[in-house]
Amino acid sequence: VQLQASGGGLVQAGGSLRLSCAASGRTLSNYVAGWFRQAPGKEREFVGRISTSGGSTYYTDSVKGRFTISRDNAKNTVYLQMSSLKPEDTAVYYCVAGPYVGRWSYWGQGTLVTVSS
Repeated sequence: VQLQASGGGLVQAGGSLRLSCAASGRTLSNYVAGWFRQAPGKEREFVGRISTSGGSTYYTDSVKGRFTISRDNAKNTVYLQMSSLKPEDTAVYYCVAGPYVGRWSYWGQGTLVTVSS
């Protein structure tokens, strides 16, 4: 599976942004999907994940209530809707996919999100 993330950019604190992750090569609906991020000078951090059907999601505490992961299997695409953005959300965001939770076999190239204060 090849993953292509897009939608990053510069946004003011309190604003919103939606990232997209388009898959090619294989049917994304066969895989759980998720997002990681890596802020400058920090370790990569898990953001959240979504089940194959989209019926189940999980988020790290720091983004709960602000970020929403969804997927459109007909379009082979996963989304990360980010709201109430904070400067500490500034990072390169990576979409991932794999056969089961924790086995992230496929990674996108990353898209930069910068939140200004």
